[in-house]
Amino acid sequence: MSFFRGDAHKIYMQLRKNRDSIRDSKYLKELYEVRKFYESLDRDVLQLIYYRLIKEKNGSGMIPIFVSSIPFLFLIFSQHLQKILFQEGTRNWMIFIVCYITGITAALFFHFRENAWASSHIEMIKDILEERKK
Repeated sequence: MSFFRGDAHKIYMQLRKNRDSIRDSKYLKELYEVRKFYESLDRDVLQLIYYRLIKEKNGSGMIPIFVSSIPFLFLIFSQHLQKILFQEGTRNWMIFIVCYITGITAALFFHFRENAWASSHIEMIKDILEERKK
């Protein structure tokens, strides 16, 4: 049942399996490059990037608002929408449902992926700024 454990556990299992080449792992290589880039920047610039990433992370909440507000929009136009979707002999409703579910799934996927990347960048920058204070 490791299928339900998520990406963090999959990464752990992969790293544990290849202990000798952990530094060369695809899971860590990109993060290492990002951290090295941030370490090469001045403190002031890094602080500004940190502020911008906080803004981006908080601004990515627009996707869930978008996803949750669409049904209300459909409710407003429900009578007109029903005429279009449920015309006799058409499968418009099926096309609509597939497109709608695909769109919502993609939007949520991108939202959580963006949020996760923003969090990792923010944590890296916080660590670097704290190290420089010492």
